[in-house]
Amino acid sequence: MRFVLSLLLILLLAGAGAAAYLWYAVEKPYGTIPAQGMFVEIPHGASRRGVSHILEQNGIIRSAVAFEIYARRHPRRTLVAGEYFFDHAMSGKDVFWKLAHGEIFQQPFTVHEGDTIFDIAANLEAAKYMKGSEFLEAARDASQIQDIAPGAPTLEGFLFPATYNLPHNMKARDLTAMMVRNFREEMQHIAPNLLNEGVGLPPSPVFRAVTLASLVESETPKPEERPLVAGVYTNRQLKGMLLQCDPTVVYALKQQNKYNPPLTFADLRVDSPYNTYVHTGYPPGPIGNPGESSLRAALHPAQTDYLYFVANTQGGHFFAATLAEHNQNVAKYHRLLNGQPADPPPSPAPIAARGSASAHKGKR
Repeated sequence: MRFVLSLLLILLLAGAGAAAYLWYAVEKPYGTIPAQGMFVEIPHGASRRGVSHILEQNGIIRSAVAFEIYARRHPRRTLVAGEYFFDHAMSGKDVFWKLAHGEIFQQPFTVHEGDTIFDIAANLEAAKYMKGSEFLEAARDASQIQDIAPGAPTLEGFLFPATYNLPHNMKARDLTAMMVRNFREEMQHIAPNLLNEGVGLPPSPVFRAVTLASLVESETPKPEERPLVAGVYTNRQLKGMLLQCDPTVVYALKQQNKYNPPLTFADLRVDSPYNTYVHTGYPPGPIGNPGESSLRAALHPAQTDYLYFVANTQGGHFFAATLAEHNQNVAKYHRLLNGQPADPPPSPAPIAARGSASAHKGKR
């Protein structure tokens, strides 16, 4: 009898000790985390037991058994797959809720309206997300838009401007796919039927619209001006006039890695199909990635007689229907640059000569 009691006591103490350890393993912070932090990947389809062992093997939790038991106490909570970043010791309970809330590591990255593939590549490399060359290689593969833009040379124009949350070690092709998917979703709101029009007939309507929208985006930051700019380029194109869009020259120079601002008159003669000072019509493709406002403007250009515009030094433009009006606006622009009023002061009235009143009396 005494032996049985002793055995029961031992078992009770062992159970209490095990319970205390399990509580300690879940409640108290633990982790052999390096100073720079560490990433842990939780694969899709991993069981609670599998997740527990991954965390224990990476030194994030003290006990896989304790973590699994705690996880099973919350059967309705799913441990979200993804990449997690740990930069300090955490309790097993806190690690569980980090995974249950899906606090996956993400880095915000913004593609601004009008950014080119070269701008995006440079910004990605500057932020140390990936090599710019890797992104450019992916952006030059236009296979994922051939259904809506057959013949497109690159993904330029179809990488929709937005802020993207990127996981650690994001692959360039996955990023371009994300951006193109965003473009398609936006176009479904802007012009739901356009993506299905003229498929297989390059240039498709969507490709022409995106190309024009990229010119509009590059010329004005003012949403209210964008339909007017689209109207100007539409009118010039219909009349067979050179578009003479400076940003197309900049884009041509960037393609050749020769752009050195500011743009010069010599640059306007660069040998490139994108140079709209040399070639009539629209360039071979978009020169940047336009936002929603510019896409809408390209699809609905203003009905106007305007054929010209020039900067007004206030972020907007002066528009004109004739070359004479345009030359007057150019003069206004130069006066504003020199700190003078836009319009010249009126000419002073001629001063009459002495005695002129009596001298001119009676003259016809």
